[in-house]
Amino acid sequence: MSRLSPVNQARWARFRHNRRGYWSLWIFLVLFGLSLCSELIANDKPLLVRYDGSWYFPLLKNYSESDFGGPLASQADYQDPWLKQRLENNGWVLWAPIRFGATSINFATDKPFPSPPSRQNWLGTDANGGDVLARILYGTRISVLFGLMLTLCSSVMGVLAGALQGYYGGKVDLWGQRFIEVWSGCRRCF
Repeated sequence: MSRLSPVNQARWARFRHNRRGYWSLWIFLVLFGLSLCSELIANDKPLLVRYDGSWYFPLLKNYSESDFGGPLASQADYQDPWLKQRLENNGWVLWAPIRFGATSINFATDKPFPSPPSRQNWLGTDANGGDVLARILYGTRISVLFGLMLTLCSSVMGVLAGALQGYYGGKVDLWGQRFIEVWSGCRRCF
């Protein structure tokens, strides 16, 4: 038994018959879901480290280099060849499929930036040396979440303004409508 009203069931059925719109919705939801998991897909830190019999979760907690037998008490740089070798010799490391985060730079490449796609950088690097695919993932998440939050805030403000104008009426309604008209026209002034 469906929880939708008959009118909404008819709307949903009509939307499902629009194949382009229906599949676009599913593609968008899959891409948005992937962008929500971007730390698990593209990250310059390992997801899991097993070192000298202990478990470490660099994705969730920052560890110092001294935790892995290094001389420095600063945050561990997991791209450092010395630390990579030490971790692999004394345990194992589970990396994300893309070993670059949103702000990481690929210093190990021998090609000038921007570089074409390669085994390391699936969509290449940008002019600053950042992995394009990692930046697309993180950027998609930020953009969609910003758009959703902006829509939610705008809807709440609109409902509140309409409720106040409808409840009080008279001059509140008149001045509220004038303010909304002026505010709506401001973006065209610039």
